[in-house]
Amino acid sequence: MTDPELEALLGAPDSDRVERKASLSDRSAIRRDICAFANDLPGHGVPGILVIGAHDDGSPSGLPITDELIQNIGNMKSNGSIAPFPSMTVETRVLRGSPMLVVMVHPSSLPPVRYEGRVWVRVGSVRSLATPEDERRLVEKRRFKNLPPDLHTVDSATLRDLDLAMFRDTYLPSSVAQAVLEENRRTLEEQLAALRLVESAGNPVPTVCGVLVLGRDPRSVLPCAYVQFVRFDGTGLADPVKDTADWSLPIRPLTLEIEAKLRSHNSTAIDVNSGVTETRRPEYPLAALRQLVHNAILHRTYEGTNSPVRIHWFTDRIEIMSPGGPYGRVSARTFGDPSLADYRNPSLAEAMKNLGLVQRFGIGLQVVREEMQRNGNPPAEWVVNEGYVLAIVRKGP
Repeated sequence: MTDPELEALLGAPDSDRVERKASLSDRSAIRRDICAFANDLPGHGVPGILVIGAHDDGSPSGLPITDELIQNIGNMKSNGSIAPFPSMTVETRVLRGSPMLVVMVHPSSLPPVRYEGRVWVRVGSVRSLATPEDERRLVEKRRFKNLPPDLHTVDSATLRDLDLAMFRDTYLPSSVAQAVLEENRRTLEEQLAALRLVESAGNPVPTVCGVLVLGRDPRSVLPCAYVQFVRFDGTGLADPVKDTADWSLPIRPLTLEIEAKLRSHNSTAIDVNSGVTETRRPEYPLAALRQLVHNAILHRTYEGTNSPVRIHWFTDRIEIMSPGGPYGRVSARTFGDPSLADYRNPSLAEAMKNLGLVQRFGIGLQVVREEMQRNGNPPAEWVVNEGYVLAIVRKGP
């Protein structure tokens, strides 16, 4: 958008396409605006414009546009409070003779978008909480978009394949604000559809995300939806096997079962310094292993393969293999660059955030690096190609 076009919007009467902020004093309000623009309830199909550094009449407020301000606004899209994460650009423009920060928020292909469990929309110049009818409209819009893989339906599955008690008791309260639940007038099918766990209220066929989050036995309807663990008594695949396990569970109990298994195999050494202090150091930092397993489950492909996530534990290393290569903006060459994070399964990412399995988006590999270094292990190694991503972590000294 050119500067003259932006200045025309800046000086136009209040509308559902532009919002002006004189300062950054109310960051929650800015996040609500980003959420509302991403939902694009009127269906403009073009970005909503948030201008920071302008009064309501479009005149400059004189707000200093610093690198810290730009970074703070840019981080709002990926800190997990807005989900699924919006697509937006942040740049400095000189409008009406003064620097202003222009945030362009693109309409989401995965509405409804929520900020802290609430759906915000714009009607004219007013930003407000979505009504049940607004949410139904947003879900209906989603059906006509090009959906990511985790929102494809699992046609062999029905509502009977989902643990609806888990949905009501655990997932729904973790995903939707309590105040919204207390006044909830939506049917079960509408609630499932709004959270992208079924296609729609009128056609409640579970999505891939729905099967992974709530499936009673995900592998029975999605053959690749399981994790396989093998502990070898040696350094190669031909060596004797000490322990095996595989799991096909909803994602929250799945990760707990895997963590318990990893913990049981993770020996701890004790260093005594001068007979005064002792340091307990595991062979592998559990926080790094947890992050690698979560990443393997989140970023893998669930289409065109029957391969599980594989965890192979050897005497000198652990290998964690995730089917499917890099996705979107990420390539083998750029793998690991946090500025180029992309998500094959964005709704699954949101679900893992809601369940407390992800704290912030885009920092997983940084956590692995820091935990490996803190524990004295060599840096993780990566094999990245179009068919899979393999993480290799080695024992510390």
